Amino acid sequence: MANILVIDESQRRAVDICTGLIQAGHQVAAVLPSAVDLIARIEEIKPDIILIETESPSRDTLEHIAVMNRAMPRPVVMFAQDGDSGTIRAAVKAGVAAYVVDGFDIARLKPIVEVAIARFEEHQALKRELAEASRKLSERKLIEKAKGILMKTRGLDEEAAYATLRRLAMEKSRPIAEIAANVVEMAKLLL
Repeated sequence: MANILVIDESQRRAVDICTGLIQAGHQVAAVLPSAVDLIARIEEIKPDIILIETESPSRDTLEHIAVMNRAMPRPVVMFAQDGDSGTIRAAVKAGVAAYVVDGFDIARLKPIVEVAIARFEEHQALKRELAEASRKLSERKLIEKAKGILMKTRGLDEEAAYATLRRLAMEKSRPIAEIAANVVEMAKLLL
């Protein structure tokens, strides 16, 4: 059972959405008339999912979603009447996991929420993988730079320079990337 924040400027539609969510086995965390101050409201309400019903998402709404997605990502389901491809692309770029055109339908709610959750989780996993790959690449570049410094200043070959970094890392019980960063920083001071 997901705890869902509903955002809809129409109270009448919001009642229908809440009824549909409850029938689908979800819990309604809160109902808001707009996405203004979304981060503060999410911190306060702590929903699992955000569901937005709108005629067409405004630029402000998409910006609020994008900021929320960077600060505290959540799956976002958006029901809208606007099927323009530019609007859909802007919504997905802002962090909307499921953009459903032609409005809210109780019968389709449960599978749509499930797809949004799955898509969101996959996107988050890809972001983590990318961050890890970027971190490893940065560390590799740092190690290569430190090896170059050791090769130049101590007259070592590449294998001996790496062995020196590895030995220092083991002696200090520190990651080799941290030792490499120290070597690079010291070289900046001394060279």
